[in-house]
Amino acid sequence: MPLLAAAGLDICLVDTGLTAAAGHELLPLPELAEATGASVHEVVRLESVAETVTAGAEAWPAAVAEALATAAAGAVAVKSVLAYRHGLAAPAERPDRTAVVAAAGAHLRGGSGRLTDPVLLHHVLWTAVDVCAGLGLPLQLHTGFGDPDLTLHRADPSLLTDFVRAAEPSGVPLVLLHGYPYHRQAAWLAQAFPTVYTDLGLTASYTGPRVAAVLGEMLELAPFGKLLFSTDAYGLPELYLVGTCQFRHGLRAVLAGWQADGACAAADAERVARQIAAGNALRLYAL
Repeated sequence: MPLLAAAGLDICLVDTGLTAAAGHELLPLPELAEATGASVHEVVRLESVAETVTAGAEAWPAAVAEALATAAAGAVAVKSVLAYRHGLAAPAERPDRTAVVAAAGAHLRGGSGRLTDPVLLHHVLWTAVDVCAGLGLPLQLHTGFGDPDLTLHRADPSLLTDFVRAAEPSGVPLVLLHGYPYHRQAAWLAQAFPTVYTDLGLTASYTGPRVAAVLGEMLELAPFGKLLFSTDAYGLPELYLVGTCQFRHGLRAVLAGWQADGACAAADAERVARQIAAGNALRLYAL
């Protein structure tokens, strides 16, 4: 496991809704902590929790809320993969309870399994807002590209705008993950709404030598205090190392360019780098 340690990570936040890669089980959190030398914390995947609930249709909404509150009690965040299941066009209104119960009944009669009904997906998303508000946790949302299981145009984070507005009074921070090729939309949301944060995530590992250009585009609008470093690495140790090296390279290139242009001083560049690399996440996730 030298590659994991070589990534130089101090803290890892792990989405435990993903349990295997290429047919192999992923390391349990204590073993990952030992291999990386990092402090490891859990991020609870919302839809995975909801899929374990088998209460009757009438009891299903309350049972999901209870299950999520229990699962998230020891976590640092809750994560939604709504983008994969139906797309990010979540309405501002909470689904009507009658519609939720009817959809839950159909879901349970179908043998439960993967949650894809938009009524249920939007209900559990709002349930997550309530639970996160109660526990003081951020809510992460996958946006932008990912596996072929996803339809890309439905993962544009700007589709979340109505939901973001409606959820804002809760005070729950919404963290838009990855974003590409809609990273500018994610940056705009982070600039326009006080509760929105964003990261570049797995984008850095895929864009290769263009990482500095993409990161620069995100920083056109995203406030320095609202952009977070992440790798989205899992499975292969190489992904952790590549993700960190790419991000360091990209951020260093962007900040060096700004200094060369006279846009910021060396002290400013160092402060921004510290915020994005660690400080923002430490504050947001109360680490």
